[in-house]
Amino acid sequence: MNLSIVDLAPVPDGASATEAYENTVELAQLAEELGYSRFWVAEHHGMADSIASTTPEVLIAHLAANTDEIRVGSGTVLLNHYSPFKVAESFSTLDALAPGRIDLGLGRATGMPAADRALRTERRKRNPDEDHAEKIEEAAAHLYDEFGADHPYSKLSLARSESDVPEIWVLGSSPSSAKIAGELGLRYCFAAFIRPNLAERAFETYHEHFEPTDSDAGLDEPEGMLAVNVACDETDEDAARLRASAEASYKRMQRGVVGSLPSVEEAIDELGGVPEPTPQSIPSGEWPRALSGSPETVGTLLETLTDRVGVDDVIVQNLIADHDDVCRSHELLADAVGLADH
Repeated sequence: MNLSIVDLAPVPDGASATEAYENTVELAQLAEELGYSRFWVAEHHGMADSIASTTPEVLIAHLAANTDEIRVGSGTVLLNHYSPFKVAESFSTLDALAPGRIDLGLGRATGMPAADRALRTERRKRNPDEDHAEKIEEAAAHLYDEFGADHPYSKLSLARSESDVPEIWVLGSSPSSAKIAGELGLRYCFAAFIRPNLAERAFETYHEHFEPTDSDAGLDEPEGMLAVNVACDETDEDAARLRASAEASYKRMQRGVVGSLPSVEEAIDELGGVPEPTPQSIPSGEWPRALSGSPETVGTLLETLTDRVGVDDVIVQNLIADHDDVCRSHELLADAVGLADH
């Protein structure tokens, strides 16, 4: 199993984005040391008091400069906010700075109306899936220089490395995004921490609609990755305590509450107790939104879930307030899947 990390650059309580970015760099360096495959950063807007990962293309440049080999990328760039050409320019520049190490994860989302207006985003489109597919295809054509000679964009050029091009992933949390990725012949990552119960259907849709393309951006065979929320500790009970922060955060989101991540103690108080440990065996058809457990338990859970959707790659998010606990969780998780043995 290949393991990666997607980070939100959470802002510690009472701190600033500066401390959040320092923690993200430290985590990326740890991930590289432990043998993780990729380190992605998210894009969120209007939540700077709690999440500092607002501009992945800027943060990726800093991460690439402070690591040596690990792939770094976006999980995700919200393409509905931007022009495909500008995104392609940014990521081609990143690839020139760190050749062969850049991933371009493309997704879409609307947030709070004020942020969308500030980003000049049109919230309603006649056919949002068609619009998203066209934007992804256009970004790929810019990156891989695949506009025909008669196309008005054929004369546009990008700052490039000598031979590498960013690796493109379509990210989503629904079968519609899976269908887009399949029809374009691109890599697909499903966010199981958003809509876990759609994971199996999304990957079935991806494989059903996958079409190899003549584009250099595309694949001959489907390639998928599962994004999950995981808290790992020495015992199942200790890990369940860590998972409390994620469970409380999800409940806050449902109520529209925005703020820093709750500490374990705050989360347990809000939940009315410590969550039950994640069962070591998850019944078919059930998908928890967040997993927890000892290395042995988490290793078994990840094997079960990846087998269900037919992927070998997992990218992990966690919503743990204490940075030391975050790092320790990822260290134990690396042990759980034997990264040191790869």
